[in-house]
Amino acid sequence: MAKTSAVTMKKHYTKRDCKGLLYLIPWLVGFAVLQLYPFITSLVYSFSDYTMGGSLNFTGLDNYIKLFTRDRDFWNSLKVTLLFGLYVVPGKVILALLVAMFLNRNIRGIGIVRTLYYIPSLFGGSVAIALLWRLMFMDGGIINSMAAAIGLPEASFLGDTHYALPTICLLEIWQFGSSMVMLLAALKIVPKELYEAAEIDGGGRWVKFWHITIPQISPILFFSILNQTIQELQNFTSPYTITDGGPLKSTNVLGILLYKQGFSYFKMGYASAISWIEFIVILIFTLLLFGTSKFWVHYADET
Repeated sequence: MAKTSAVTMKKHYTKRDCKGLLYLIPWLVGFAVLQLYPFITSLVYSFSDYTMGGSLNFTGLDNYIKLFTRDRDFWNSLKVTLLFGLYVVPGKVILALLVAMFLNRNIRGIGIVRTLYYIPSLFGGSVAIALLWRLMFMDGGIINSMAAAIGLPEASFLGDTHYALPTICLLEIWQFGSSMVMLLAALKIVPKELYEAAEIDGGGRWVKFWHITIPQISPILFFSILNQTIQELQNFTSPYTITDGGPLKSTNVLGILLYKQGFSYFKMGYASAISWIEFIVILIFTLLLFGTSKFWVHYADET
């Protein structure tokens, strides 16, 4: 019996299998060191008053109690983060869908137009683009200079609490190329016979869009919404680079609050607690999207 088991093991783990496992080792090490270890460590730190370079003293739920009961900046940052996602995710997905429908046609030069629309996404999350955006919308910047040249009043896009967050959201919405490419690919595989049948039945553009296009591309639409929700709820680069959370903390998203607590005030335990709250918020929205997907996402293999 033992001999049979040994033979089975030898047959199962071939030389080729060992080579495959060897190729996996760099990824496994990277995952363990750069992802799994920080993930577990941040959870441990969140229950302590650990400061960078200091000792680790467990304080139980003190960090979380302080966040929810005494930290007004946390509630402000949570509100700003949710508003940021509420503005950007629908705006980016809707714009991407509209542009994808416009580009889903066979006309001369359409390939060049598609490339031009995708280019902004190549710079997504770029500090350089965020700095350029700040130069464009700052007081005395390019936009205000153009407005003054044609006799329009100047606006404090980055200095006014009512305009700062929408201005940053515009940058994120402008980078819609990745969603547009996915939705364009989905539109390409929608059977034309469905549209022809709808026309025969007297269906107009709205009927075809709502009852054919949306159901047919709903899996890709769902993935795009999910991906953008996760991405925007943890956005940091644009708000930090353009306004540093100002004016009056009107753009102080959770990512900036986390960064300042951890790397400006060196309160790593408190920053870890904020990161776990942000993770839970993203998880809640992810579960909500998956929970509601059964009502509007349609897959080809469904009966």
